Amino acid sequence: MAERDPAPSSCDCFVALPPHTATPVVIFGKNADRPRHEVQEVVYVPAAVHQPGDKVQCTYLEIEQAERTHAVVLSRPAWLWGAEMGANEHGVCVGNEGVWTREPLGEDEALLGMDLVRLGLERGSSAREALEVMVALLERYGQGGSCKEEPVPFVYHNTFLLADRVEAWVLETAGRYWAAQQIREGSRNISNQLSIGREITAEHAGLRQRARSQGWWSGDGEFSFAEVFSLTHQPARMEAAKARYHAGKELLRQHAGHITAETFMAILRDKASGICVDSEGFRTAGSMVSVLPQDPTLPCVHFFTATPDPSRSVFKPFVFVAGLKPAPQVRSPTFRDDPAKQIPRFQSTVDRRHELYRRHQAALELMERDQEQGQKLLQTLRDLEKQGLEGMNALLAGTVAPRPEELADLFFDCVEAEMKFYT
Repeated sequence: MAERDPAPSSCDCFVALPPHTATPVVIFGKNADRPRHEVQEVVYVPAAVHQPGDKVQCTYLEIEQAERTHAVVLSRPAWLWGAEMGANEHGVCVGNEGVWTREPLGEDEALLGMDLVRLGLERGSSAREALEVMVALLERYGQGGSCKEEPVPFVYHNTFLLADRVEAWVLETAGRYWAAQQIREGSRNISNQLSIGREITAEHAGLRQRARSQGWWSGDGEFSFAEVFSLTHQPARMEAAKARYHAGKELLRQHAGHITAETFMAILRDKASGICVDSEGFRTAGSMVSVLPQDPTLPCVHFFTATPDPSRSVFKPFVFVAGLKPAPQVRSPTFRDDPAKQIPRFQSTVDRRHELYRRHQAALELMERDQEQGQKLLQTLRDLEKQGLEGMNALLAGTVAPRPEELADLFFDCVEAEMKFYT
């Protein structure tokens, strides 16, 4: 893959906490960079109570279901069960990135990193609880299986960023082994590389013994997870990720003390750094920004594009309330004989484009064909996004009382408004 597509080809994830944020909020953001023609849908799954003995079918593996699952909103590749990123009703956000480590890759089908994202959100009412859920499942079931809807397997380990209204956590994995770092203030980003050094808050019970038994660590001096478990010769895509990681870190530093949702949207749209990617093989397939107020009386607001390339997409707000109106315009079709579910997998292809994706794609073609018309359309879309942001900022500032019936229709209405501009 690296040979065909030398461009940076995976994701970036960001979090900012006071005092780096402009107001007392935690802000989470992520670009999901995926194979160019993959469709990302935005899915709402309500909270549920399950019966003892119930199972849940993840992308490849069936596991025990939890007694209760929280309501979640997910941005996910349409062919799989898990998610690249998402949030739950308790204001927890999780996103993942692919990494390659000294631990061998498991091509056997196990849990995908994206399954762990969804499982953490469905079962964790705080970032810490989500992390505990994820590491317990990782240790029990392992991670593995192809992360691309293609016959040739594409396998990686995962690093995760988790956030809630109070704190954030970085969770990095190598096979079934893991290390986690708690973030209480400031800002942090992750890319496709291990980044937890000596500042480990929690770890797999056998982590250091594993490193010693493999001859990766002598047991002397301080233990650095990134130094010990990173590959000595990085694949090209991880070398490219280093530049993105440093660029992201620098963008966060430049805005420290003034970071808002708009700041994160601008960072996710940054093409010069490679954070927003649009290359032959990979592109940013979906983007998310969440604002998590530290005041528990204020709602959390989550913005999703549901379309590729955030520099030419609209961030649309979503708020968890009762009676949410479904948004079928961003749901992909389902298929009776889905090639992702047949064994052997991925032997044929199906058209997973949802309605918003189709219309957005046609609009992008217009933008490329007719520069002047394209600029006009882009400006119209930016104005639509600005309206949504202004409304949400007023809600978060407490200057406007939330109206549950309006919030229930909010995401649907924003998607509908965007679609009208495309026709």
